[in-house]
Amino acid sequence: MKLHGYFRSSAAYRVRIALNLKGLTAEHLPHHLRKGEQIAPDYLALNPQGLVPTLEDDGAVLTQSLAIVEWLDDTHPNPPLLPKDPLRRAKVRAFALAIACDIHPVQNLKVLARLRQLGLPEEKVTEWAAWANREGLSACEALIKREKGPFCFGGAPTIADLCLVPQLANARRFGVDVSAFFRLLEAEAAAKQMKAFTDAAPDRQPDAE
Repeated sequence: MKLHGYFRSSAAYRVRIALNLKGLTAEHLPHHLRKGEQIAPDYLALNPQGLVPTLEDDGAVLTQSLAIVEWLDDTHPNPPLLPKDPLRRAKVRAFALAIACDIHPVQNLKVLARLRQLGLPEEKVTEWAAWANREGLSACEALIKREKGPFCFGGAPTIADLCLVPQLANARRFGVDVSAFFRLLEAEAAAKQMKAFTDAAPDRQPDAE
C-alpha cells in the first residue's frame, strides 16, 4: 500500500489517521505542494486532479480522502469509523462533509494561490483563510453541541474526528482563536490521547519541514 501525500495536507492527514486506527501500514510518498510536485506529469497520470492524497493498493488507485477512508472502513471494518444506524451514519457523514467540502476547499493552497494571483495582499489572503475556518468551525460546533462525547459522536472516533483534528490545526495556522469551540476542543483532546492521531500529525511525518 502506498500513500501519496504531503505532511501539511489536512486531507492526507485524515487518511494517515484512518490507516493508523486500522493498524495498517503504507509507504508514504511525499509530493511538495508548494513546489508544485503534485502537478508533475507522472503524478497527474496517477491522479488527474493533481491533488493529494492518492492511495495505491494492489493495482487499485483511489483519490479523495473521504472516499479513501470509507474504502478502508469497508475493507478493514475494525474499528468502525461510521455508525451502523443509518441516521447516525448520515449525521457523522454530514459533519465530515461540512469540513471536507465546505471549509477545507475554500482555504486550501490552490485557492489561496489564486487569490494572490488576483492581486490580494498577503494580509487579505490570510484573513480569507481565517474567515473560512472561523465560520465553518462555528457551524460544526453547533452541529455536535448536544452530542455526547468525548469524541464528536460518542465514545469512539469516527470520520468526523478524522476531519476535525486536521481542520483545527489549519485554523490555528491561520491565526484563528478556537477557544470558544468547547465541544470541538473536547473531541480534539480525546483524539489526541490516541497514538493513531498523534503519529499522524504533520510534524511527525518524514517530509516535515
